[in-house]
Amino acid sequence: MTGLQAKTGSLLTPIWVRATDLTRIWARAADLTRIWARATGLKRIWARTTEPCVKQMLCGLALGLSVLFGSSNACAQVALPPELARAWAQTKLPESSLSVLVQEIGGPQLFAVSPELPRNPASVMKLVTTYAAVSRLGPNYIWHTNLLLGAETKASEQGVLNGPLYLRAGGDPIFLLQDLWRLLRDLRLRGVREIPEIVIDRSIFGDVTIDPGTFDGSAYSPYNASPDAFMVGFGAMRLVFSPDPGTRSWKSFVDPPMAGVQIDGNVQWVDGVCPGSPNISTDITMTEGTVKFRVSGKAVGSCGEFDVFRLAFSQQEFGARVLRSLWQELGGVITGPIRSGTIPAGAIIVASHQSPPLSEVIRLINKRSNNVMTRVLLLTLGAEAGRRPATVAGSVQVAQEVLARQGLPMKGMVLDNGSGLSRNGVVSAESLAQMLQKAWASNVMPEYVASLSILGSDGTTRNRLRDPATKSMAHLKTGALRDVRSVAGYVWGASGKRYVVISMVNHERAHEARSFENALIAWLTAR
Repeated sequence: MTGLQAKTGSLLTPIWVRATDLTRIWARAADLTRIWARATGLKRIWARTTEPCVKQMLCGLALGLSVLFGSSNACAQVALPPELARAWAQTKLPESSLSVLVQEIGGPQLFAVSPELPRNPASVMKLVTTYAAVSRLGPNYIWHTNLLLGAETKASEQGVLNGPLYLRAGGDPIFLLQDLWRLLRDLRLRGVREIPEIVIDRSIFGDVTIDPGTFDGSAYSPYNASPDAFMVGFGAMRLVFSPDPGTRSWKSFVDPPMAGVQIDGNVQWVDGVCPGSPNISTDITMTEGTVKFRVSGKAVGSCGEFDVFRLAFSQQEFGARVLRSLWQELGGVITGPIRSGTIPAGAIIVASHQSPPLSEVIRLINKRSNNVMTRVLLLTLGAEAGRRPATVAGSVQVAQEVLARQGLPMKGMVLDNGSGLSRNGVVSAESLAQMLQKAWASNVMPEYVASLSILGSDGTTRNRLRDPATKSMAHLKTGALRDVRSVAGYVWGASGKRYVVISMVNHERAHEARSFENALIAWLTAR
């Protein structure tokens, strides 16, 4: 018999190849190329099936293609390691809801399940926005908020301005009450007492206002705050509750005090050891310019003073009310309107505020998972790229261009508003892993990694895996929505190796994936 018998016939089924078949095999090489080019279809089938026998067949086909074409990762997503497979099984969630990827930094991929499938990452999306921003703007980027007077505007001996005061809003994402107070105090020290009008120039951004109640109906929750070029204290009212042990009661007040804003109702005093944050309910009623916060609930006196934050006004109205309140506290008066407008040519800066550097801002964004700060940061990225007035759509395009120039196509990603507070935003574990690898090798790596929550120590992971073997062994960003659980970042193994890890679960019972996330991180720290 003519032909060639495989020398490994003792281990494999003998394979006979007729010489005449070689021509046909060679002629059909193009067909194999087309099969390989469409191999991504195998991944989609893999993601949709839960049958082990089907997955085994797909894995075998992928492995065969990898031998022909030299790919080393064709079957990288065969299965979770046994310990993690058990942890996943305990969640009773379908594997079709999971995307997970683990890769050594600068090294091989350990395993991946549905890594190419775009999923909703919730707040893990902030990793994309903050990396795009810090890599484009630099860690030392700062925002400016300025007070200006027209070239002919003067203050009389009595401190009365004869023209408007202008405020140039710079889109500072962390412009707090105390920052505005200092800015106004600088003006007051220059002898100004009475201001006929304040004009706020918000032209760095376009019309980016959103309805805070649109996402989930919680219109008064600060996490739903609208972005704005002049955003003071995130636009949220602070309700302060101070204990009075003598009367065993809680005294409440609003900070800063505002005309027409009241606190009604009562918080019940409870004795005992403080169990944690008090559980307080607030209802808001608004009638004819008056806002009433009706509070109820119980609080243990030993917990001490606490506060809650609520949205009550648009960013524009809140900013105007705070300006009036703080200027009055400083002994001044505003006799006319506070409105949006533009600054005339030749106006002179009389007081200025600088934000903390971007490196500190992204620490607050990622560790505390602040949505509105992320939205404003994305708009700043667009504005600094020349897309003024910045819009969400234009800023998203800039972010994608920044990443693409670094070899990060982020295929299938929908960044939406950049914060992850979205039903439409999606990104694949594969894209996130590539970005995290790129970030690790970049010149902004120290600032970027430092912005993430330190496992068991601070931020959103401060209460997770606090055992000495795992505490501080990871820098992570977490995400959670009604039907989303996610975590991504960097993990340090006991061997000294470092890993990129991404886990995303999209399912109506996604909250049950938390135990799997913990098992995944603990497994990596032990390696």
